[in-house]
Amino acid sequence: MQFFALLTRNTEKFSDADFAQLLPGEAEQRRTLYAEGAVRQVWNRGDIPGSGMMFEAVSDADVRSHLATLPLVKAGMMDIAAVVPLAPYPGFGPKR
Repeated sequence: MQFFALLTRNTEKFSDADFAQLLPGEAEQRRTLYAEGAVRQVWNRGDIPGSGMMFEAVSDADVRSHLATLPLVKAGMMDIAAVVPLAPYPGFGPKR
């Protein structure tokens, strides 16, 4: 099953310099999750600092477990705004 996770940076409590220290480790962990097949795609948000991540997982709990491995989440610098389960769109299938 696929899930979309929406993340926001906690810019109220942390500065750009704080984030810069953890970004290399964050990128490495995201690559690891991608290589393991848990993460399908990653985007930077265009509206506010943060990101969106597409996951392949069994449950919401699995997605949150993967997110908990990210250095920014561990440090409280990135908040999980939403984890949304996705269902197939039937409009592209054959008409019955």
